[in-house]
Amino acid sequence: MSVKFIGYIGFNNSSEVDQGTRNRALDLDYVRNALRVQEEGGFDRVLIPFGSNTPESQIVAAYGAALTTRLGFLVAHRPGFTQPTLAARQLSTLDQLSNGRIAVHIITGGADEEMARDGDVGTTKAERYARSDEYLDVLRQEWQADAPFDHDGRFYRIRKAQSAIKPEHLPVFFGGTSPEAIEVAGRHADVYATWGETLSATRETIRRVRASAARYGRSPGFSLSLRPVIAATEEEAWRKAASIVERVREARIRQGLPIRDHAPPNDGSRRLLETASALRQDERLWTGVAQLTGAAGNSTGLVGTPEQVAEAMLEYYRLGVDHFLIRGFDPLGDAEIYGRDLLPVVREKIAAYDALQSVQAG
Repeated sequence: MSVKFIGYIGFNNSSEVDQGTRNRALDLDYVRNALRVQEEGGFDRVLIPFGSNTPESQIVAAYGAALTTRLGFLVAHRPGFTQPTLAARQLSTLDQLSNGRIAVHIITGGADEEMARDGDVGTTKAERYARSDEYLDVLRQEWQADAPFDHDGRFYRIRKAQSAIKPEHLPVFFGGTSPEAIEVAGRHADVYATWGETLSATRETIRRVRASAARYGRSPGFSLSLRPVIAATEEEAWRKAASIVERVREARIRQGLPIRDHAPPNDGSRRLLETASALRQDERLWTGVAQLTGAAGNSTGLVGTPEQVAEAMLEYYRLGVDHFLIRGFDPLGDAEIYGRDLLPVVREKIAAYDALQSVQAG
């Protein structure tokens, strides 16, 4: 395997520690600086997130692609609000304009309240995964068909569709740990994306996805999302993590948000909340923010020196993780630190491990 690093470009330099304190929903200075820092720092891609009240991810990715030359983009995209044939052409166009630097992260949506903000009212989670499954069938057919095609499904009816523009290679990322999600991932994911759980839980998730994919003759990659906290010494890194927890607590109190909300809406958050039953798991998996937020999204991290965190990431790589999506609680500052101090060490360790495996296999 080879390892890939995915950064993150939100739309302003805020996070859980100061959410709500920025007035600008789209801060162009931040976006430009985040693009520069992560391209110069050696990230392979950056995730552009999707939300029901945020700037539109594909447009931000197009803007970013115009300002960079090497950096790739993982565009979060939610099925159900755009016809799959149109989405296929939009993504293909973006892929060609960026010279092949686009991947798409399919976000099915687990929270009924957020889905309703865009008019998706009354659908169940199982229905949404069934819709994503069919959506991806049509999306890939639009990308691949050499002749006009028809489609008659539960959610979409299409007549004589054919796209003049196609991507050369546009990877599909997909996440979710419910049985429905694992089934769809097995059929469609080029890369399966999951949050930072324990090594044993990650091993089991990889096993489930591989078993699902094998039924379709497929072998996906795996992406793990983490929030690394690094410092010159281990003691300093854990003090920094404790400070982040207190800052998140204060921010949630200011905003009137619940502390330790134990009713997450989706299976992935429920699993992550189980991981957060202890502040520290394995040797350095840290769950402090996940505990406070009810595991709302990517909220677990690895804590230590760059060498220690890199060694922990190597353990996930040994399980089959070949993509790491990493972002910090100081988005811009942490991205610069990761590019300078963490990514080179991880790459060095993984290269040494791969070389040893090659020698042993030969």
